Amino acid sequence: MKDIEELFLPDDVFYTESHEWARDEEETVAVGVNDYAQDQLGDIVFVELPEIGDTFEKGEEFGTLESVKAVSEIYMPVGGKIVAINEALLEEPELINQEPYNGGWIVEIEPNDPDEIHSLMTSKEYMEMLKGAE
Repeated sequence: MKDIEELFLPDDVFYTESHEWARDEEETVAVGVNDYAQDQLGDIVFVELPEIGDTFEKGEEFGTLESVKAVSEIYMPVGGKIVAINEALLEEPELINQEPYNGGWIVEIEPNDPDEIHSLMTSKEYMEMLKGAE
């Protein structure tokens, strides 16, 4: 596993306490799990995705990741409607390990409140949370 200082936490996404990320894509919000989460899980072997059109509130479980170590729930960083799912993950779940912020995105949502994303942590705030949890 990586040391906290080795984690890749880009500044253009927001972070949740449950280790998801959210990127503002103007009309939609892309969602995935961050480098810390994929590193802790180990090799991801299966992803359970929601259906396009499903709606979720902030903090609600919307899918699961299965790794060689455990099964982990994934939670909505902001409330909204699923408008796209990363179908590539059904065949290649390891994309989450390889590229958690690009090829490994999980869903895109149409947010209920476009400003809700700003209630999430910045990369600096998220790093401080991780360091405090050590």
